[in-house]
Amino acid sequence: MRIVERGGHGLAGAPDATPSNGSDTVWGLISGKVLAYLALTKPRVIELLLVATIPAMLLADRGTIDFPLILATLFGGWMGAASANTLNCVVDADIDKVMKRTARRPLARMAVPTSHALVFGLVLGTASFVWLWWAANLLAGLLVLATIAFYVFVYTMVLKRRTWQNVIWGGAAGCMPVLVGWAAVTGTISWEPIVLFLVIFFWTPPHTWALAMRYKEDYKAAGVPMLPVIATEERVTKQILVYTWLTVLATLALVPAAGVIYAAVALVAGAWFLLMAHQLYAGVRKGASVKPLRLFLQSNNYLAVVFCGLAVDSVLGWDTIASLLS
Repeated sequence: MRIVERGGHGLAGAPDATPSNGSDTVWGLISGKVLAYLALTKPRVIELLLVATIPAMLLADRGTIDFPLILATLFGGWMGAASANTLNCVVDADIDKVMKRTARRPLARMAVPTSHALVFGLVLGTASFVWLWWAANLLAGLLVLATIAFYVFVYTMVLKRRTWQNVIWGGAAGCMPVLVGWAAVTGTISWEPIVLFLVIFFWTPPHTWALAMRYKEDYKAAGVPMLPVIATEERVTKQILVYTWLTVLATLALVPAAGVIYAAVALVAGAWFLLMAHQLYAGVRKGASVKPLRLFLQSNNYLAVVFCGLAVDSVLGWDTIASLLS
């Protein structure tokens, strides 16, 4: 079996077209430092987490859009996720230097002092808790603190370097935004956000293992026992297939709380996601060339489509559409 991917060529080391003056140098240093701190928060990861928060809040307050509360919760959630990611970078600085995929992270290339990154992460976490307590309620703030603690102490410091199940259980931290969003609206937790939690929980392993298939040598060099490092590719893709089925089934379990729009989106998107997983598994079994990164990238689109469908369903609903058509 051979893994292939399309690559691109970029320009590197090109000389500046114009000479820089003193002010340009100072501005360059400041902007470079700001970008380094921003990179510690892993903005692309946060985007997906926040996408999950909005539909959970809309479903919790079906038919109503409380823009101030949504924006406040997103801001608090962003600070919480940024805190967890920054502290993750602090703990993982040693292995980030070894892995090609992460070698350009700020701490790996020493763009930010470790002590400064630690303080930055702790301040963000504290601010997230205080903000959500003030803007929403205490439960939302406590859930954010629990998320940060679990991600740093349980996943990063214990599971990640000790077991291939690191992604399975550690992925629970990435599921928490839906609980935070629901709690911000209702002040409680019920079965609906738990189902949404399970959707992301089951989605995380196939999403992450597909990426790890491409970078398994990196993980191996860093001593991280990701499943693709310690198992055959057939076993990995079989596990990806199993968790993809669990993800799709979890999305369908939410249909009673949603409506026709969400049901249709979940069915169509689920069939598409399952098709990709089956194709990857079948390709590996046949010894054909496969592209695991395709599943990794498209899994992001799948989750975004499902949650956007839930958001639209929560705001409009079948009754609203029926009344507009009548």
